[in-house]
Amino acid sequence: MDFIIVTNAPHDSRLPLVWSLLICHNLRTRWRCRILANDRNVLDIPGWIGSFTEDGVFNNVTGEESYRGEHLKDVVIAFGQMFPDVHRELHRVNVMGDVVAIELSIQGTFRGPMETPAGVIQPSGAKVNIPCADFFYMRNGKIERFDCYPALNIMLKQMGVPPDFASAVKRSTQR
Repeated sequence: MDFIIVTNAPHDSRLPLVWSLLICHNLRTRWRCRILANDRNVLDIPGWIGSFTEDGVFNNVTGEESYRGEHLKDVVIAFGQMFPDVHRELHRVNVMGDVVAIELSIQGTFRGPMETPAGVIQPSGAKVNIPCADFFYMRNGKIERFDCYPALNIMLKQMGVPPDFASAVKRSTQR
């Protein structure tokens, strides 16, 4: 199977999400998804969801979250709100049969709230440059599995959200 990797936007080069680099077998589908993912004002959520196989899944591995079907939009919306100016700087793209591995950095400004189990972290305006690795597993020109490995610890530190070691130590000594 042939894959076409698109890394340059024909207009505004801000790339709001990892899937703005979309790998598809069908040139027409790839181009539509690419352009629509490149401009938040015309982001085509159905096009994003349609780029996955029927049983396709997006895994935010370090965040221990998975999204399928209609819920694929949830990660797009949440990440776009947190980092409205996000850009994904691609360092290496490797195609190995039906697997595409990408080494990249996620860059942007923390301008939107971040939902956490403990409550909402308000934006600080901090700039982030997060190392990341993405793995696309393709089937018949669609994404069967997309595993995203952002360096969550680095992201949180850069956002001004340091780890709470004191609470961890206290919990460990109360056992």
